[in-house]
Order: sequence, then structure tokens, then C-alpha cells
Amino acid sequence: MIRRPEHTVCAGVLRRGFTLVELLVVMALLSLLMLGLVSALRTMAQTEERIDGRLAQADEFRVATTFVHDILGRISARQQSQSLQQGSSPFLFDGQADAIAWVGIMPARHGAGGRHFFRLGLENLQGDAALVIRFAPWDDSGAFPDWAQVPARVLVKGVTAFALSYEDLAAERETWTPTWQRTDALPAHVRLAVQTHSGEWPLWIVATRQMDAGARGRGGYSLGPE
Repeated sequence: MIRRPEHTVCAGVLRRGFTLVELLVVMALLSLLMLGLVSALRTMAQTEERIDGRLAQADEFRVATTFVHDILGRISARQQSQSLQQGSSPFLFDGQADAIAWVGIMPARHGAGGRHFFRLGLENLQGDAALVIRFAPWDDSGAFPDWAQVPARVLVKGVTAFALSYEDLAAERETWTPTWQRTDALPAHVRLAVQTHSGEWPLWIVATRQMDAGARGRGGYSLGPE
């Protein structure tokens, strides 16, 4: 009787490979795994973009509100020198629903201290609406400058809506008006509502601390503290 060598059987077992079905199953599992990884990476990237966008929006909000509080928080009660129409305000202050102009103090830390003309409003620059501030050194004149000739600086880009309102303390109850029409006083507070492409900003209110009309501010440029 002839006996088959044991190593022949072992060799046959070692030569056995994966079947086509097994390869297809493995490839399918790998595909599902890769799909899950790609989806997780995409979600992480989108989350990071949203976080970066919110951080940028928060930083833009902080810079804009701080600057506006600084310059709008001190307004002058100085009056216009030109002849006025009956019923018009004598103050160098123009409060509209989409723009506000006034005379105030530019803090020295922003590079150009002293009394300035200011205008804050929504403007269309290069095809996109933006919240723009224009300011020029006060020249002791009794009228606002030609704002078209004053350089513009963008505070907030991509603005879709902007509204101003003014608080009248003379009213019996809290009253906010879209335009300031009183001729005997200036508003105690200014409320600003801003909405951008990335969402609505928190509503902020600026208390307008009024300066005496007779107090002379410093003109020109200043590098020292106020």
C-alpha cells in the first residue's frame, strides 16, 4: 500500500486563496469605512468653517461696537451757523433711519484725537452694502462737510439691513423714533440694528454723553492721551 506524504496535504492547504466573494465583501467593507471617514472629515471641516466664521463675526462685532461707542458716546451740542428753516434743528446733528451725522471727539488712541465731524451709515461700496464711517477734523465751521469728499472706512462688510432709532427721554414712557426731529434737544441713546449675510447682530445701544457747546475740543492730530 502506497502512503501519501503528509506534506502534500499541507502544501495544498497553503495554496488555498481568497474566493471572489470574499474579496468583494472585503472591498465593500473597505468602501463603507472610507465613506464614513470622508463624511466625518467633511463634517469636521464644515464645523471648523462655521466656528471660524462665528469667531470672525464676533471679532468684527467687538471692533465695530467699541469704535462706535467711543465716537458716538461723546457728541457736541454745537449749533449750526447757517440760517435755518423754520422747524429744523439748530444742532450739528442729523439723525436719520439709515445714517447719523454729528460732531464728537475722536479718542487719541485711534491715531487722530480731537473734535471731528462724523457720519455713520449704510453705503454701497463696490457692489456690496457696508456699514461705513466717514470723519474729518472739525474746522470750527457751523456746517457739515461734503461727505462725498470725506474718505470712507468700512466698519462692517456684507450688511443686508441696517436701522437706527433714537430715544426721546421727554416722552412719558420709553419711546424710540426712527428719525430725530426734536429741535430743542439731542437724543439720550442711539440704537443700532445690523444684519449681515452671516446673520443678525446683537442689538446695541449707545448712550450719547453730550459735551457743552462752548467747550472747545482740540483740532488736528494728537498722540497723547485725551
